[in-house]
Amino acid sequence: MNAVASPSLEQPSLPPHAVALPTTTARQRVLAVGLVGPGRVGSALLDQLRTAQPRLARAGLDLRLCGVAASRRMWLDIDDPELNGRHDSAQTWRPSNLDDFVAHLRGNDGRHALLIDCSASDAVASRYTEWLANGIHVVTPNKLAGSGPMPRLHAIRAACSGGARFRYEATVCAGLPVVQTLRDLLDTGDELLAVEGMFSGTLAWLCNRHDGSRPFSALVREAHALGYTEPDPRDDLSGLDVARKLVILAREAGWSLSLDDVDVQSLVPRELAALPVDEVMDNLHLLDTPMAHHVAHAQTNGCVLRHVASLDAKGHASVRLAVLPQSHPFAHTRLTDNVVQFTTHRYRENPMLVQGPGAGPEVTAAGVFADLLRIAESLEVR
Repeated sequence: MNAVASPSLEQPSLPPHAVALPTTTARQRVLAVGLVGPGRVGSALLDQLRTAQPRLARAGLDLRLCGVAASRRMWLDIDDPELNGRHDSAQTWRPSNLDDFVAHLRGNDGRHALLIDCSASDAVASRYTEWLANGIHVVTPNKLAGSGPMPRLHAIRAACSGGARFRYEATVCAGLPVVQTLRDLLDTGDELLAVEGMFSGTLAWLCNRHDGSRPFSALVREAHALGYTEPDPRDDLSGLDVARKLVILAREAGWSLSLDDVDVQSLVPRELAALPVDEVMDNLHLLDTPMAHHVAHAQTNGCVLRHVASLDAKGHASVRLAVLPQSHPFAHTRLTDNVVQFTTHRYRENPMLVQGPGAGPEVTAAGVFADLLRIAESLEVR
């Protein structure tokens, strides 16, 4: 992974929202990278990093993948181009130990080090403060730090005072520049008044397809087969993941919102919620009657059904199915589109919209990659 390809290779295109780097440079910046969680998003990111490495090297960034850690194993000194398919053939593997992994990443030569957490582990998120305090940059799509206990988030932010950076764009709407857009509004003196959005690509797809012609359970099975849902579809249908994204945006704006403050309407009936995981797919028909009532009510009123998260100026936060008129901006989303509407002092009469695909490992990985590049831009040559 550390080899630099010949400059004669064709330059690959930038991932969405990546920061363009200079085409030539006299000096190299070296960034050691470690990845925790080589699942769907992590594997897509490894592919993107590998493809972009020659271009980044020509632009002055020597991106070195030093290790990959899964839940039970970690691989160090990665040099296998087929890592994703043949983990056991990597140069070095051993039982996972985050302390050893981070020590290996950091090294003892004063290099810049960045850890990417593509897990969904709270245990990993609980280590961010320690790593940042030790000068290791952290980039993640893991929502548990940004939406978890406020004291931990305060500690993470305080740990950045020494110069390490924490970026988490892909925690909200995959690769869409939602967090950065809000940050830019606030940093230039605007004030957030309200936010409303469709934050789940899975639920967006289901609502776009659910017109009453097919049972809702059939659509869930199709979404599951396409890889749009989590292995347990209840994780999407509960609305909890959407609530986490709303909390992250609220906190970015300085509002002390917690998950307990969000009124979440779960789409999972009690009978389905009580079943063990291995019985869920065989009992999805329990979704059909309530969802048929919802879509019929919307159609009777000439409206559409959408899954919407909202936070108003009084601090009321909710995640629910909403019946929206055809004139509403959310009525015209496509497939897995996410859309976020920011109402601010500057954009009070005509709110700002950010819209685009919000599901899939490639676009999520691209959001993580863009965060890495933004951090790399600020690095000094060592």
